[in-house]
Amino acid sequence: MPPQVPSPLRRFLPLSQTLAPAPLLYLSRRLFFSSVSAPRSPFTRAAGIRPLVYRCQASRHHPRRGNSTARKEPEGMASGGGGGGKDAGVAFNKMRAEGRDVRKDRSMELKNRRANPISTTSYVQILGTGMDTQDTAPSILLFFDKQRFIFNAGEGLQRFCTEHKIKLSKIDHIFFTRVCSETAGGLPGLVLTLAGMGDEGMSVNIWGPSDLDFLAGAMKSFIPNRAMLHTHSFGVEHSASSSQSTEATVIIDDEVVRISAMFVKPRYNNEARNSTDINSKPGDTAIVYSCELAEIKGKFDPDKAQALGLERGPKYRELQLGNSVKTEAGRMVHPSEVLDPPIPGPIVLLVDCPTQYHMHELFLLQSLSRFYEDSSCQTENAKKVNCIIHLGPSSVTNTVDYQNWMKSFGTTQHIMAGHENKNMEVPILKGSARISSRLNFVCPQLFPSSGFWPVEPANGIDLEKNKSTSFQACESVTAANLLKFRLRPYAQLGLDRASIPSLFSYEEIVDELISEIPEIKEVPEQISKFWQSSVDQKNALAPAGKHMLMVEEPWISKDSCLPDILDEQGNSAKFQDDSSLRESVWRKRPKGNSETPCCVENATREDMEITFLGTGSSQPSKYRNVSSIYINLFARGGMLLDCGEGTLGQLKRRFGVSGADEAVKNLRCIWISHIHADHHTGLARVLALRSKLLNGVPHKPLLVIGPKQLLRFLNAYSTLEDLDMQFLDCRQTLKPSVEELLGDNATESATTQLENTMFAPGSRMENYNKKPSSLKDTTALANLKEVLHESGLEILYSVPVVHCAQAFGVVLRAKEKVSSAGKAIPGWKVVYSGDTRPCPALVDASRDATVLIHEATFEDSMKDEAIARNHSTTKEAIAVGTSAGAYRIILTHFSQRYPKIPVFDEDDMHKTCIAFDLMSVNLADLPVLPKVLPHLKLLFKDEMVVEESDEVLEAVV
Repeated sequence: MPPQVPSPLRRFLPLSQTLAPAPLLYLSRRLFFSSVSAPRSPFTRAAGIRPLVYRCQASRHHPRRGNSTARKEPEGMASGGGGGGKDAGVAFNKMRAEGRDVRKDRSMELKNRRANPISTTSYVQILGTGMDTQDTAPSILLFFDKQRFIFNAGEGLQRFCTEHKIKLSKIDHIFFTRVCSETAGGLPGLVLTLAGMGDEGMSVNIWGPSDLDFLAGAMKSFIPNRAMLHTHSFGVEHSASSSQSTEATVIIDDEVVRISAMFVKPRYNNEARNSTDINSKPGDTAIVYSCELAEIKGKFDPDKAQALGLERGPKYRELQLGNSVKTEAGRMVHPSEVLDPPIPGPIVLLVDCPTQYHMHELFLLQSLSRFYEDSSCQTENAKKVNCIIHLGPSSVTNTVDYQNWMKSFGTTQHIMAGHENKNMEVPILKGSARISSRLNFVCPQLFPSSGFWPVEPANGIDLEKNKSTSFQACESVTAANLLKFRLRPYAQLGLDRASIPSLFSYEEIVDELISEIPEIKEVPEQISKFWQSSVDQKNALAPAGKHMLMVEEPWISKDSCLPDILDEQGNSAKFQDDSSLRESVWRKRPKGNSETPCCVENATREDMEITFLGTGSSQPSKYRNVSSIYINLFARGGMLLDCGEGTLGQLKRRFGVSGADEAVKNLRCIWISHIHADHHTGLARVLALRSKLLNGVPHKPLLVIGPKQLLRFLNAYSTLEDLDMQFLDCRQTLKPSVEELLGDNATESATTQLENTMFAPGSRMENYNKKPSSLKDTTALANLKEVLHESGLEILYSVPVVHCAQAFGVVLRAKEKVSSAGKAIPGWKVVYSGDTRPCPALVDASRDATVLIHEATFEDSMKDEAIARNHSTTKEAIAVGTSAGAYRIILTHFSQRYPKIPVFDEDDMHKTCIAFDLMSVNLADLPVLPKVLPHLKLLFKDEMVVEESDEVLEAVV
């Protein structure tokens, strides 16, 4: 019988930040095997695929949904008792789970594009990342026909480019005005996205002061391929005084543009110049960039040439090129004699003055003196600046000294692009705000964020005090998102507001929704009745001491039954180590168990709330950010489970600028599931902000629990900014260790609990408990005990799961409380899967969970892809919760091929809900949670699944 040929794979979704050490499937043409050739596994080549590269192909053709690209179980695949047939088991990619699917590094060659200095279009444009939420610095785009330069790459830049269809593949150079989380938080994701383009990937030149070396070193802890990081540091040593240099550092100098850098260091003590070295960190250095376009040669005058004795011919061309020629009479004719005066090239300055401590050094920069109009030392090198973009905050740029300095440039156009409170009125991510507004209209109980928030001071800035010290001595304009200043053609020199997005309001979005779906107008009232009914039933049943029964919706079939994903044929399935799954942890639970747990029945709205800050996988998209979950414990603080890029911005969209700052200050712990970039690249920004907010306030370092590889990144990055954290390896927080720490008499040792799993001692996937290896570990464990006490938790422990090396889920269980009647009420239990295939360890940990938050990256028809990438399908995730007897299941981490709502089977959803960004699920709301989903589907009734996330790909390529 000839071997089965997989369906043609035309292109894979750019799962960009899933930093699995290597995607299993790479190029389809390399995976297929002919029916006339010897059978060869399509996954054989996967073992050599290089790690840490996005799965992205350049082809524009879309595969049909449901067409599998992995029909056979190849070498390196394992089965644990699911999938049907005699060897039914849960299949997974063993090589990927062990971190062994490593392929040869790709070249990542840099692009070499040259623009025409004369016939070209050029402008600078404000990319307004963070202008509304003030969580990150905006970026500036310097555009030429065939070249792109970006200044600063804060968190959310990819998502912004997706929203506004700015093509990342056209970027040639990235420059940083400072090297810190505020300006560079989006760099890891951007680098990885570019690396996933095409067959060999793309790279980009990255420029910054010598501080950039620290960031590059930190990133290499999870981006080991050096070809992905073409970094170029420049400038003086930290011990040198930046303002003493009379010459700027030239970075780019070609026939189109000359880009130079000038250094500004903070001076914390005006009396001692060398005090900066004591008080400042490397990331405090700021850069002023000058961008000088080439001058345009004057127009050739043929009449002048003829008057000098030149006849029409090749010599005219030579003169136009700037070369001198001889007439027939032997006279030398120079270009200046026949050309009109040249037109000076436009000049743009980008000035980042982040604090008032930088102002003195900025004003003393000798290399800026040639741009001053009123300078007493005017020279023949003096040049006129056309536009200055100021990136400093208004608390700096509105001061009297700064405004007077701005006047030194004469009639230059000043654009104030720093954090201005007026910019908070308009959401930058319009698509995300539109979805949030619609969801808020339909169900404000689960979606309290309307997509808009009131203007308020950020980071404790007193607006009235700021107004009293501000001074507008120099005319300027406030930057708007996508505002342009045109540089070429010269006739169009000046501001261009045509690209600025139109203003919109919550009311307009709701009116638009009702006009599109008239029947949606009645839905909010219908949903509100669920909450009222729940309260009425709870009050009626409370005196009798009975448990409220969940009233299921009629759209759920009484006879619907979830398949036993581990043994569809009724066999006694075996896992990798031959242990019986049915006899161990995969015992099927009764599907009709709808009793409301005591912890939910007696819950108050101040007990616990789960807010989903990111529900997408791989890379940020227009509608879904990458993984992050905020556990709000109200008076007892809060926790973050995973912290993907843009987490801080999402907190501010949910709670407002000041509300998010309070949430960050009150964090008790951040837990990271694994080292893939879509789960942790927002961590440094959150930690840095917390350290800044609590500066001068007595506090303890924040506990960060994560895989060991994460510590390398944090230690290296802390050279740039004070992260003020204490790290604890996830392997130190497995259940036996934590129970021992808390003084419980655990009946099973770590080895006993693990010896019947794939994580058994001696296996390649050994992730078992280890004793603290250092004093730091012992201190961190003691800190964990204190964190649990302050948070009102009985236990927090990590669970090894099947995804990549050192991947974990987590269990949170609250302490029991006593009711007013003196009855002991068990605490709630929340389980988060991280990224994983269905696995026994997670099922066991999820026993009787109040809420199981489980990844569901793929729809059910794409099970082969889920196996290849060690993710779960929707049905598999639901079956895990059903097997474990979880009260409620919330699905998250959806592939970007489902931009708004994933594909699911309604028959499976009787205890399950789909997560959306900024959705908040209160413990008291769990009884009604599944009843809301059919009404939410009405919002997306006309939405089609976007194959391979077209919008993401269009923005990238």
